[in-house]
Amino acid sequence: MKTILTAYSKKGFNLKNHMVMAPMTRSRAIDNIPNDLMATYYGQRAGAGLIITEGTAPAPEGLGYPRIPGIYNEAQINGWKKVTSSVHQYGSKIFLQLMHTGRIGHIDNLPEGATLVGVSNIKAAGQIYTDTAGMQDHSEPVALTTTGIKAIIEGYVSASKNAIEAGFDGVELHAANGYLLEQFLNPNVNNRNDEYGGSIANRARLTIEIAEKVAATIGKEKVGIRFSPFSTLGDLQAYNGDEVHETYTYLAKAMNELDIRYIHISANPTIPQKTFNAIRSAFSNTIILCNGFTAETAEDQLQKGFADLIAFGRSFLATPDFVTRIEKGMELNQLDFATLYTPGEKGYIDYPVL
Repeated sequence: MKTILTAYSKKGFNLKNHMVMAPMTRSRAIDNIPNDLMATYYGQRAGAGLIITEGTAPAPEGLGYPRIPGIYNEAQINGWKKVTSSVHQYGSKIFLQLMHTGRIGHIDNLPEGATLVGVSNIKAAGQIYTDTAGMQDHSEPVALTTTGIKAIIEGYVSASKNAIEAGFDGVELHAANGYLLEQFLNPNVNNRNDEYGGSIANRARLTIEIAEKVAATIGKEKVGIRFSPFSTLGDLQAYNGDEVHETYTYLAKAMNELDIRYIHISANPTIPQKTFNAIRSAFSNTIILCNGFTAETAEDQLQKGFADLIAFGRSFLATPDFVTRIEKGMELNQLDFATLYTPGEKGYIDYPVL
């Protein structure tokens, strides 16, 4: 039997298999509240040992995209309860990904009274979709004050408590893909001269403080984090490779000291082997690797010893019974790109199952 199909156990982290459903924004949360449609979607994909939800805003100003869910009010907590119970009935675990989009957003996508914020006031190049006027340039962010940063941290802590109340097994802190925490890590966007800017330690401070406080609040075994070393998503300009390597080695050591449950790496071809090696040697708990894997390449990757678990995105998106299809050696469904982010059932819960 393939390793990915066998049960996983490491330091008290027990899953029914080695397969993770990766976080994927799907934009079905009308009024930013999780709903019955979403409960069906996640329940259909509960063949995965672990499901990581789509990026979910810990506070209103983190809702950069249209129709993404939040976890900062009672209606959202109640909506998520439907999702967690739908997944748990199949013996799967589910972590909520906390995603503050920072400068990647538009004011039209935020609730009334919320302000787009970032590590600095440097506006992201490119455009973002809005339900009000289609594609628009990113809004200019307001640079967070030191007091504002403390409020961000408390927002993550509060959101984490809400996630546990909603029945999640834990939370994943999204420090990747060009969103707020990675904006702090990148010296081309982070031009601060306070304790959150300048050195690697200062730029990593927010990420570590959030991980530390969330772990202290809900338990270190209920915290994961996602990194994307060398990524340029979200208009993040590349910076010195040695400095990138040192940044993620430093973060991996810090996460190991906090003894959090896992690090989730969003891989890309520019990550050198020495950075993978440094992260693995620094971090003794579970490592999840994601991006572009098939069942076959995942199996090969597990044998190499860097990753403990493999996350799949599009395979789970288009093929709800992905795990069953691997077991039976059956073909997967084709992905419908046109309905990735449209509201409604089409291209969401209507993919065929065996």
